Formats: sequence, C-alpha cells, structure tokens
Amino acid sequence: MTQAKAGDTVHFHYTGTLTDGSVFDSSEGREPLSFTLGAGQIIRGLDAAIEGMEVGEQKTVTIPSDEAYGPYQPEARQAIPREEIPGHIPLDPGTMLQMQTPDGRQVPVTVAEADESTVVLDANHPLAGKDLTFAVEVVAIG
Repeated sequence: MTQAKAGDTVHFHYTGTLTDGSVFDSSEGREPLSFTLGAGQIIRGLDAAIEGMEVGEQKTVTIPSDEAYGPYQPEARQAIPREEIPGHIPLDPGTMLQMQTPDGRQVPVTVAEADESTVVLDANHPLAGKDLTFAVEVVAIG
C-alpha cells in the first residue's frame, strides 16, 4: 500500500481532544480534512504523525504543545485603556477580535478580561500551551 509522504495530498478524519478528554475539534459529520504533507498547512506534530500512514490506517497520537500551537506566552497579553476601543465593539470575555499591528498585519486576539477602565487582550492561540491528542484515520492519498 502507498504510504503518505511529503508532497502528497492527504485526506483524513480526526477528533482532537485535550488532556482532560474534552473534544476541541472533529471532522465528524464533515468532509475529511485535506492538506499537503510537509507543507506546513497543519500543526507540525500532526503533520509528522501522519507521514508514513496508509489509506485506512488509524492511530491516536499525542502532540506536545511545542509541536502544536506553541507555549503560552504571558507577554502576548496586553492591557489597554477601554476608551481606545470603539464603543460598538463587544468586549465580553471570550470574544474573538482582529487587531491591526502598526505595520498593517491582522492579529486575532481574545478578550481575556474587561472592566470599566481596562481591557486585557490575549494574542495567544486558544490552544497554546496545551498538549493535544488526535485520533486520525487516513481516508485517501492523492
């Protein structure tokens, strides 16, 4: 059978869980996820785990945070005065927003905290600092 190798388009189903067993994402009920192996389109640890798998093969792998979304970086949290944010923007904790850096790049942030005077924005990926477990099944290689 053909094994998945760098440059192949791999189609796979997956369920991703945290160390407590809670599901954070799954392809269940959807089309399989497709990506080019070795092209940096999915997290590094999962890309490496799928390399060498064959169609129909299933496995469960745990990806450490440094091979997933990286470590949690406290310096990626920033408190800003509430008056610097337009009043129409929702600031409930957990709200995802887009900020623009001085050089024009868009950066996704999450409202971590908000009170009358200050809003704390967190630019860490929501899964940063977390080890992730994936149950994967390769359904096609092409």
